Amino acid sequence: MLNLPNTSLFFMALLLCSISLDVLYDLPIAIYLILYLLYSAIFFYGVSSVDSNFFIPVICKAQTADKIVSISFDDGPGEFTAEILQILQDYNVKAAFFCIGKHIPAHAPLLRQIYQQGHIIGNHSFSHHLLFDFFFSKPMLQDLQAMDKAMYDVIGLKPRLFRPPYGVTNPFVRNAIIRGDYIPIGWSVRSLDTVIKDEQQLLNKCVTALKPGAIYLFHDTQQVTRTILPTFIEQVLASGYQIVSLETLLNISAYKNS
Repeated sequence: MLNLPNTSLFFMALLLCSISLDVLYDLPIAIYLILYLLYSAIFFYGVSSVDSNFFIPVICKAQTADKIVSISFDDGPGEFTAEILQILQDYNVKAAFFCIGKHIPAHAPLLRQIYQQGHIIGNHSFSHHLLFDFFFSKPMLQDLQAMDKAMYDVIGLKPRLFRPPYGVTNPFVRNAIIRGDYIPIGWSVRSLDTVIKDEQQLLNKCVTALKPGAIYLFHDTQQVTRTILPTFIEQVLASGYQIVSLETLLNISAYKNS
């Protein structure tokens, strides 16, 4: 299994072997450079791939053959959240909203509406700072707990599900997740709706990725997402799939007990 402990032990063994051989045969310095580059490449893969499970297991899909999927929205509450909520209500679809804490005070009624309509609210950090992934574990956890408090002040619940900003994991993120008792949630289908602005292209990308147990990542900050959402839901349902909540898909509880 490719993870940080196993990879570190393997490369430590290679390094010790290289040092031993270097003493006997005077190995070229390039050997050490190659080892460093290989380790760095694997480390970067673990950091940048949310489904790598390199630092910590992240749930990115359900292990099921049933034709069920979940959809999720990041970065709200925001400009298009209300319209997206209306679309979801029209189709009787439940979704997950991984919210940014700093947006909550200005959109408290929206957050309350998300919850009252039966959708899940998850933690997507308080700041979503550009350098969030470079925070040490303590300030990172404080950031997550600030989002918890902002959410608790509005609906009286604290989130158990956490989606790492930018989908990045590292040892600091791992420690914050464990200390904060969160369940890390990724995705299996990244819509790229923050990049793709052509409606048909975005729709095609999402529909062709339809598979049992999929977790879709959208953003309720994007107009193109609001535009394609009704057609996307219709095509998913027409394909014989059900769109269910993350709690149902993964059989987990979305909120902490206290």
